[in-house]
Amino acid sequence: MPRLFLIRHGETEWSVNGRHTGRTDIPLTPKGEQETTEKAAQLVGEEVIDPRNICTLPALPSHVITESVREWDYGEYEGLLSPEIQARNPGWTIWKDGCPGGESTTEMCFRVDTVIEQVREYHRKWLEKGEGSRDVVIVAHGHFNRVLIARWINFPLSLGTHFNVEPSGIAILSYNHRNILEPALNALNLYAHVGLD
Repeated sequence: MPRLFLIRHGETEWSVNGRHTGRTDIPLTPKGEQETTEKAAQLVGEEVIDPRNICTLPALPSHVITESVREWDYGEYEGLLSPEIQARNPGWTIWKDGCPGGESTTEMCFRVDTVIEQVREYHRKWLEKGEGSRDVVIVAHGHFNRVLIARWINFPLSLGTHFNVEPSGIAILSYNHRNILEPALNALNLYAHVGLD
């Protein structure tokens, strides 16, 4: 069955200290760079992601760099810690309130659902016509990935709060019973360093 590999980028300074990072481009920490390099060798070409299923070797896989998989636009909350946001707006939660000056929950849901439709159409073409390659890989961000996982399995956006997506972690999304109408979460946080702190 076709799969979607959903990968969260590696550790950044702001992911370590909990700052909301939407549109700010923060580089990976040295640890984030090291983990990404190590995981690339484990993932591509060994057992998890077979390059033959995402591209024709020796060419690079067909790829798109797109704003559609960017992080949630935090608007006025960009760069803030959750306690700082709570001081401004007690009781706030991104999962029901969205972000003033950024994206609402409705806007985020629409954007993620559009990405899912595109992936499912790609998968459908492979299943029904043998077109393209079997798997899709998306490298994105924490909240985006959590929303995508929830929406992939037909849950409301707000249930994304229950999926913890670690830096450099990989989720595998696919389908049950060889049926594209039965989306499933097959794995979460593969190869991630899940801290106990």
